Amino acid sequence: MLLGLQGSVIEQRAGYQVIRTSANPTFHWGNFLLFDRPPAPGTASSWMSTFAREFPGTEHVAIGVDDASGDAGDEAELAAAGLEADRSTVLTAAWTTPPPRPNEVAQFRMLDSDADWEAALGVQEAVHPYGEPEGWEGFNGLRLLAMRQMQAQGFGAWFGAFLGEQMVSGLGVFGDGSGVVRFQNVDTHPEHRNKGLAGTLVHRASRYAQQDLAAQTQVIVADQTGTAIRIYRSVGFRDAETQVQLQRRQPG
Repeated sequence: MLLGLQGSVIEQRAGYQVIRTSANPTFHWGNFLLFDRPPAPGTASSWMSTFAREFPGTEHVAIGVDDASGDAGDEAELAAAGLEADRSTVLTAAWTTPPPRPNEVAQFRMLDSDADWEAALGVQEAVHPYGEPEGWEGFNGLRLLAMRQMQAQGFGAWFGAFLGEQMVSGLGVFGDGSGVVRFQNVDTHPEHRNKGLAGTLVHRASRYAQQDLAAQTQVIVADQTGTAIRIYRSVGFRDAETQVQLQRRQPG
């Protein structure tokens, strides 16, 4: 949904979709395959061949599995094909409640100026240091520009938590008018964590999603073992599905 709103090209093939985001070629999960079901026995290596055919010359491998159960196929076969599975939890909520420890010091608001978006990029680069190139020409910058364009088109908004003039936490929430909205990049600057910022920001953005986007189902995705999932559950999100992403197996 969100990639389509950003202008990504989505092509249907027999058994899978091809998603291409030409504006951000280093965005792995903007340039990937989405298969309809987990790999059947004996097919994992052919999935690698399919990816190479659809994305010739790329260094990354990114394959999604459109199955809510978390089934990724046979782990040994995946490993032999050079793939490893990464599972995340998809959580949903109709509405949220304030976090157990809300932050009452920061200012929470929608971004509305060039300076605000520069500050948001600073948070992104502090949390996700992808290296060169940085700034608006790098991965973080290009992805954030896409979010800013969606906000300008009325599909949602990016919010920040500010301490004085400094933005210390941020996130986006967007939807296509169908009643489903998706949270994006809930990040807090490493120097300002454990202050209740993320939970408070999620709750504030959730209220905006209900009131301004007519959200009926709010969706957020989290690592299964990280601290973020506990924050989302604390404001009312509940586990709904397991997301499977297959990537190139790392050596070692």
